[in-house]
Amino acid sequence: MRKIFGKLALAILSAIVMTACSSTQSLQEYFVDNEGNPNFLSVDLPVSLLNMDKADLTEDQREALGSLKKLNILAFKITADNLTEFQKEKSNINAILKNSKFTELMKMNTSFGKASVRYLGDDDAIDEVIIYGDSDEKGFMLVRVLGKNMNPAKLVQFMKAMEKSDYKGEGLGGLKEFMKG
Repeated sequence: MRKIFGKLALAILSAIVMTACSSTQSLQEYFVDNEGNPNFLSVDLPVSLLNMDKADLTEDQREALGSLKKLNILAFKITADNLTEFQKEKSNINAILKNSKFTELMKMNTSFGKASVRYLGDDDAIDEVIIYGDSDEKGFMLVRVLGKNMNPAKLVQFMKAMEKSDYKGEGLGGLKEFMKG
């Protein structure tokens, strides 16, 4: 009988610990949970859509491109009817991004509003870059750049390579229309 109570107590304690550790929603879960929400627009773009195969790239730029897999974009446009939900969702995202597993690279002010860039992974092997921007007049946009062992220095090279590509925003048409206001 004593063994049964001991095992039961251990099982309950394990369940409590597991629940406590996963109390904050992950960014991936947030994307999945909101992709069907009518206030959001969700777009997944494969890196191949960027037309980088035709660009004249250096070896570092090709290596940076090879480390990228896809982009996940989630946008919320403010309307007169969803201001309360906007504040709630903005608060949810900020809570997720405050998690210590995200390392902040920079904050900036843009023509859209305030933005920040964070990443997951090691300084020399990033697995995910998160770009988040919000505006109390327009809404917010959350971009996940997914890859494998992305090197920050080579990502800068990749951004330079984007200038050489023929990418004209294909796949973003719905996003552009959604965010117009």
